[in-house]
Amino acid sequence: MLKVALFDEEHEKDLEEEINEFLEDLEENQVRDIKYNVAILTDEDGEQIYCYSALVIYRENL
Repeated sequence: MLKVALFDEEHEKDLEEEINEFLEDLEENQVRDIKYNVAILTDEDGEQIYCYSALVIYRENL
């Protein structure tokens, strides 16, 4: 059965660490795909806000 895990962080290094920790519990052949996204917003003060997210698609080990 395919499953997904969603990760969302404000900094790219935090996202990297979270995904790497998750992948430590999986075998290589379980990972099907990883989708990566960056969103950039501007707040009312004109400051840029970044959102880094990833969706890991993996096969559940039965």
